[in-house]
Amino acid sequence: MGMRQTSLTHIPRRAALVAAALLVVYLVWGSTYVSIRIAIDTVPPFMMAGSRFLIAGTLLYAWCARRRRVDPGTWRPPTALQWRTCLMIGLALLVGANGGVTWAEQHVPSGVAALLIATVPLWMAVFVRIVDREPFSLRGTLGLVLGLVGVALLVNPFAGGAFHLGGSLVVLTSALLWAGGSIYARNAPTPEQPLLGAAMEMVCAGVVLIVLSGLTGEFGRLQLAEVSGASVLAVAYLVVFGSLLAYSSYEWLLHNAPSRLVGTYAYVNPLVAVLLGWVLLDEAITSRSLAAAAVILAGVALLVSRSRRPVAEPPLEPQPRNPVSASASAL
Repeated sequence: MGMRQTSLTHIPRRAALVAAALLVVYLVWGSTYVSIRIAIDTVPPFMMAGSRFLIAGTLLYAWCARRRRVDPGTWRPPTALQWRTCLMIGLALLVGANGGVTWAEQHVPSGVAALLIATVPLWMAVFVRIVDREPFSLRGTLGLVLGLVGVALLVNPFAGGAFHLGGSLVVLTSALLWAGGSIYARNAPTPEQPLLGAAMEMVCAGVVLIVLSGLTGEFGRLQLAEVSGASVLAVAYLVVFGSLLAYSSYEWLLHNAPSRLVGTYAYVNPLVAVLLGWVLLDEAITSRSLAAAAVILAGVALLVSRSRRPVAEPPLEPQPRNPVSASASAL
């Protein structure tokens, strides 16, 4: 009897923790697109992204190093090979994908960027079929076609009020890089501890992005006196909430909640981003955007619902190394 009472009282607490973690992932990762747009308003994009990941990665690595001292049997120091692998993953996921989205948001509304990044599961499905040589099912083919139709509807340059074509193509390229990098990371020699691997990827990407910022002349364009308080707060939000809190919540969910439930954020994040862009940035929500969102998310739903594992993040947060089906929805 005592064991049954303990089990029953444990269920509501676990359910509450799952709900809280899901809420964090839904809202925080959905809000990162708007936060990026606010941050780059007065801070150059590559400098902002590099600073964000370098700070977050250093903090997370320091925490992992402390854990290694407390429990040396579980937390092992990374090898040179693991550093090289994390550099490659960081280049694909955080420099190419997240950095691309950050740059593109100078020209593309944050909500549109989120909708285009929602296509990551489509590209991952294509890459998985190529790598594993598996044929597409009818349902998978329909999901892929719907996703591509939605993208064409959203960025059609011949439609009235079309979005910046160059920026839209950069975001789509970012989605492809995130998908390809995630597939590569499946069997890559990364640390056994996902948080340590994420920290290493962020540190490597942060250094590369800062160098890229210097090479593109951003140091000369930065005017410290003109950096707004809103931009500073947005960067701090991305470091603390986007890169640390939301990632930790997602990692916990992967081990404590059904994968189908965790995967629902792939649908929710773009909707949160579009709504926040409308409320906070006065970004227009057109009938074409709504139609494209419905078609893209329908295609993603067909693909995601086929897998027992979650379909990933977001361009744009570093993901644990377990999922091929992980999608980057949030940055």
